Amino acid sequence: MASCADAPPALALAAAFGTSIAGGSDMAEVDVRRSEPAVAPPATLEELELRDPYREWLAREGVEVITDHAFGDLLAVELGPWPRKGGRGAVVNLAGETLLTDAHLVEIAPAGRSEPEHHLYEELVYVLAGHGETTIWSGNRRARVEWGAGALFPIPLNAWYEHRNLSGTEPLRYLAVTNAPPMMRLLADDDAVFDCPLAFPGRYEIDPDFYSAGGRLYAPRVWRSNFVPDAPAADVYAWKERGGGGANVLLEMGGNTSLKPHISEFPVGTYKKAHRHGPGYHLVILGGHGFSLLWTAPDMSDLEKRDWSKNSMVIIPSHACFHQHFNTGTARARYLAIRPGNMGTTAPPSYRRPDAQVSIQEGGWQIEYEDEARQVHELFEAELARRGAPCRMRAFVPWCTGEVGPTDERDT
Repeated sequence: MASCADAPPALALAAAFGTSIAGGSDMAEVDVRRSEPAVAPPATLEELELRDPYREWLAREGVEVITDHAFGDLLAVELGPWPRKGGRGAVVNLAGETLLTDAHLVEIAPAGRSEPEHHLYEELVYVLAGHGETTIWSGNRRARVEWGAGALFPIPLNAWYEHRNLSGTEPLRYLAVTNAPPMMRLLADDDAVFDCPLAFPGRYEIDPDFYSAGGRLYAPRVWRSNFVPDAPAADVYAWKERGGGGANVLLEMGGNTSLKPHISEFPVGTYKKAHRHGPGYHLVILGGHGFSLLWTAPDMSDLEKRDWSKNSMVIIPSHACFHQHFNTGTARARYLAIRPGNMGTTAPPSYRRPDAQVSIQEGGWQIEYEDEARQVHELFEAELARRGAPCRMRAFVPWCTGEVGPTDERDT
């Protein structure tokens, strides 16, 4: 007996779907008029509950989870027990289910150490306070880096590591931004994430100099290095496109595709141009005093003001969120931003992509000073007046009532 496999393609398709073929023409047509109406599914069916491997992992860890996007002082955040990290900790999440990154806030007691671990998610560590060292190994080869407050370094993908507090009297605290949420949701298996035997020599060759303080500068202002010993004092370079006499350096660390840090600073009495981009950018204040504005509504009716100082953190909560940073202090303000990379979804982007510094009038993501709502500058001047400090934006904002201030990209 002939099967569908023996029939011409059109007849096989008709047999598979229980339809007839109208013959006699060069192009056979399926007679859809004989199709039965769709039947509603039984009302008694159970709804399929989809797993969230990342949330399940958090529950198994028993770690404190904080859902917020702004923190006045990371050193003052209350933490709970986290045995995996060898001390106390909390995981910081944005509201909602779209999590490109998360943040692990960890404290290790004097003379304490973390449990050895390795994992298939990227991690970038910024030391908030304390003095310690990290040992990295694969097989019998090891490397070690000693660090203090202000240090920034990656954990190489799937390499074993352990943190140790070198002080016998003071706790240490660090912030680690990771791409654990998408990786755990993709792999959906703890063994795959935490017990994968593969080494990734392209990420880490167990070179004793992997964490040297050296590096190399590339155009336009990209510093490639695996260790920044003092981010608050790192060199930054002119970036006039973002305005306000500011400066910036982009960092490439550990071969990461999902975590891309940069450091920005701007002068006293100035502010940066408003802009927007994707969510999950973690901005840690390295020095200075000021505030950030965040909004999504075109009329700014949902405007949110977040004050900050050293060790504050603001996380950009959504793709549509415009944000803008203002220096109301007596010294140059500086922050570290750790952003999600492309996570392999596209070819590596050029660092000369203009979107982030092109006016929204031209299809970009940035609001030029002349296009911003006047209430923004009025709020800034009011904040400065309250502190007895002058506004120094006249060179950039025509309606500024203060001083000329900086007139180029690095003027102080």
